[in-house]
Amino acid sequence: MRAEPPLLPLLLEGVTYAVAGRTLIDRISLTIDAGPRTVILGPNGAGKSLLLRLCHGLIPPSAGRIAWLGGGAAVEGTVRQRQAMVFQRPVLLRRSAGANVDYALGLRGLARAVRRDRVAEALDRVGLAALAGRPARILSGGEQQRLALARAWALRPEILFLDEPTASLDPAATRAVEQIIDAFHAADTKIVMTTHDLGQARRLADEIVFLHRGRIAEHGRAAAFFDHPASPAARAFLTGDLLW
Repeated sequence: MRAEPPLLPLLLEGVTYAVAGRTLIDRISLTIDAGPRTVILGPNGAGKSLLLRLCHGLIPPSAGRIAWLGGGAAVEGTVRQRQAMVFQRPVLLRRSAGANVDYALGLRGLARAVRRDRVAEALDRVGLAALAGRPARILSGGEQQRLALARAWALRPEILFLDEPTASLDPAATRAVEQIIDAFHAADTKIVMTTHDLGQARRLADEIVFLHRGRIAEHGRAAAFFDHPASPAARAFLTGDLLW
């Protein structure tokens, strides 16, 4: 059980993001609730990664409002510590696998003994316990992604953002990453992720946010989206038509 008031739901209200006069995210309004795994789909250039970064707080919106509603003012100042993000190309330090996880915990101010136990638990959870002393930079692509997930696991986030976490991985590595994502979900961590893989979206999503040209074209239960897409853009996307 979490002692703190919850972060979620996350509210986006009229959120716009523009660069050099070009609108990339256009007046998006969305509520992300605890529980269901939210998968953001859409063609290349639709704004999936940008939306994830806006939600995570990596970039500010050009207009609109983003707010964590769960605990009101009580969660201010703790938002950054209670969420994590894993990128398509994991950001790793030039040190061992174990030290990468330990470093993230050290930034949170955890005692050395606590960090040691958390590092061991996290690496074991993702199947990298035997590689704790190996330099992170020489791990395979799949191992590096699992290490990034181990670092997130050690932080025990309330919400985990995943940006195309298996985009460049082979089927075996993809399966391993999906199993870890399932474990996060089972541990009550909210999953919000982007993917270009429709098969993966079918396996993992409880709800779909479908983006087209920087706007939400459809948002609803995953089963309904895949069986009966309501928008012309979603229907075209699911049948493999090019969207411009």
